Amino acid sequence: MNTNLQYSSGHDREFVFTVKDFERVRQLIYDHAGISLNPSKQDMVYSRLARRLRATGINNFQQYLDRLGKNSDDAEWEAFVNALTTNLTSFFREPHHFPLLAEHALKQKGRHPISLWCSAASTGEEPYTMAMTMVDAFGSFTPPVTIIATDLDTNVLAKAEAGVYPAERVEKLSDDMVKRFFLKGTGTQAGFVRVRPELRAMITFRQVNLLGEEWHIRGPLDAIFCRNVMIYFDKATQLKILERFAPLLQPDGLLFAGHSESFHNAGHIFSLRGKTVYELAKHKPPGAPHAKK
Repeated sequence: MNTNLQYSSGHDREFVFTVKDFERVRQLIYDHAGISLNPSKQDMVYSRLARRLRATGINNFQQYLDRLGKNSDDAEWEAFVNALTTNLTSFFREPHHFPLLAEHALKQKGRHPISLWCSAASTGEEPYTMAMTMVDAFGSFTPPVTIIATDLDTNVLAKAEAGVYPAERVEKLSDDMVKRFFLKGTGTQAGFVRVRPELRAMITFRQVNLLGEEWHIRGPLDAIFCRNVMIYFDKATQLKILERFAPLLQPDGLLFAGHSESFHNAGHIFSLRGKTVYELAKHKPPGAPHAKK
């Protein structure tokens, strides 16, 4: 295989982008963030990283990737990861999860303050949906709930913390929900909405790399939302992350996954409780008899 072949997409590229360059990108993002880029993503990778070449004034991919490979530029590593991560989200995405979250949280009422982790917060719609769910469940804008919202991408985290969205982002919510949970922009902010400060007060935003050595997440947690992020990891990486999730959860804690994710390979850690909702696997004590068939 000639690794110096240039990819072709039907038009002349501004920068030469070889098979070898693409494979280096795949290895770098896998080693740093555990993301397994599909070979079909070559055009996407070129498009997104070409912007970084322009921004840095570097005129070829080999030099740019050499710069990253030296591990000496934290700011550019951050920009590289931000460029290659995909952030698709919406308020009340996969809505079947939130009544179950409300039910689970109410069961903990009076036992301990409720702690939730949204591990792929993106631009904030998911943790704010969790907060809205808690407000409705407890009938109060100050429920006994704290939410930690994390993401690898610092750009989307900044947007999440600001809590400002184009008005069309809330068009699918009921009028009552928009009135209760959002402030309508005026003047220069016309056409935008801002989440109410009570919701923002419930959430702490922080960058976390799920492949990083330290998460600095304190358990025990009542629920972890890790939805539509595991699909970017291979099975071995998924298993490592699930093994680290387990000790952070309360004994009856829940793990919420995305609609296209399945953790059958981690049956010794998590068991399926409902539609893409998992609980800690119940282990029999040594010597316990097996159930009769």
